[in-house]
Amino acid sequence: YDKASSLKADGGRNFVYPADVSGRFHRIRKLAFVFLVGLLAMLPWISVKGHPAVFLDIQHRRFYLFGNSFNAQDFWLVFFLLSGVGFALFVVTALWGRIFCGYVCPQTVFLEGLFRPIERLIEGPRQVRMRRNAGPLTFDKLWRKTLKHSTYVVMAFLLAHLILSYFVSLPGVYQMVLSQPSEHPEAFAWAGSLTLVLYVIYSWFREQLCLIVCPYGRLQSVLTDRDTVVIGYDAKRGEPRGKASNPDAGDCVDCKRCVVVCPTGIDIRNGLQIDCVGCARCVDACDEVMVKLKRPTGLVRYDSMHGFAGEKRKFWRPRLMLYAVFGVVGLFVMSFAISTKADFEANVLRLPGAPYTIQDGTIRNGFQIHLVNKDAEPRTFHISGIAAGGEQFVVSMPKVTLPSLGSQHVPIFITFAKGTVMDGTRTTLVVDAGNGDLRRLQAPLAAPK
Repeated sequence: YDKASSLKADGGRNFVYPADVSGRFHRIRKLAFVFLVGLLAMLPWISVKGHPAVFLDIQHRRFYLFGNSFNAQDFWLVFFLLSGVGFALFVVTALWGRIFCGYVCPQTVFLEGLFRPIERLIEGPRQVRMRRNAGPLTFDKLWRKTLKHSTYVVMAFLLAHLILSYFVSLPGVYQMVLSQPSEHPEAFAWAGSLTLVLYVIYSWFREQLCLIVCPYGRLQSVLTDRDTVVIGYDAKRGEPRGKASNPDAGDCVDCKRCVVVCPTGIDIRNGLQIDCVGCARCVDACDEVMVKLKRPTGLVRYDSMHGFAGEKRKFWRPRLMLYAVFGVVGLFVMSFAISTKADFEANVLRLPGAPYTIQDGTIRNGFQIHLVNKDAEPRTFHISGIAAGGEQFVVSMPKVTLPSLGSQHVPIFITFAKGTVMDGTRTTLVVDAGNGDLRRLQAPLAAPK
């Protein structure tokens, strides 16, 4: 690691104090942060078919996603969802590097969109913060630190409960907050632990999560190539560095503005590094200096390694097509499975015990229909039978109303005179969910041979 990094060569840490920056990419990131934070905050409030837009009710194994309802038996869809999203991210990375990290990653969104602005508001700009932290403990330093960390705790507390609402719903969170912690010990423990984790991450660990913990950054060198658009420094134009008044120097005046604005503390002029999260703060900072010097912008810019070398960039590459194919397959299979997913399940099972009983020349078979309403709204089912011979049906609950993802076992007894139905004859049980949506289930009858 170079000295311009948040990590020292011996594994120690250089604490980073990013300077403020303005520019087109900074404005785009701010809009993205506002949208994503707003979306995260609003999804538990948005109701679709009587349920939150995203509600992962792990306790009851019920999951609601934008009007679609799933139970534990639908968990296999998660594989195609994750594979589709994962390969889509691979495609994005192969095209534009770590643009996800810089604009969309929750770590970046909350750190750069919430916590660091709070720090700048309370403690001031970069130089002021550095001087204050290096100085002795004063009343000014004490009250600012106390206020900042108290605000961090409150923000972490709110974020933890917002995340919890995705699993227990907003009304559930509200009831838990009003009740005693002993009434909901698991939820209280999760909320408390998550608050602590979020506070530690955003108040102290910060960019180290991206550099040490997150595996995606380590994959960057595998997923990118010389045709990938990354943030880089045009050394051909910028070198040799020198003062603006030096006619023999390149366009880089070595102001180090690109270094002091970097949230991971690197010097982008040293080339593409694993520490770079693709936030484009150095691009805005360098462009700002170039405008003041009345020189062309783009000394630090988005481009490919071939582009920086003056070569032509290729868009379609074998790896990109491979990632795209896998991503499309995963998303297509998931979309097809969701679109063709049945709104209810109905399975016929034989009741435990003897397959049949005989009384006064009448044979009785016992079955049960297992009903699961997989719709996001309550549904009413009507159960009946169609005789193959001389069967008679006794349905314990001919009409069953189930809530969303509710289930019910409905016993059914089928009787027939001895000798009228052969062993193995299949009779038909009908489950009608209304609107022409019905299932015909075959029940094999048992009779003495």
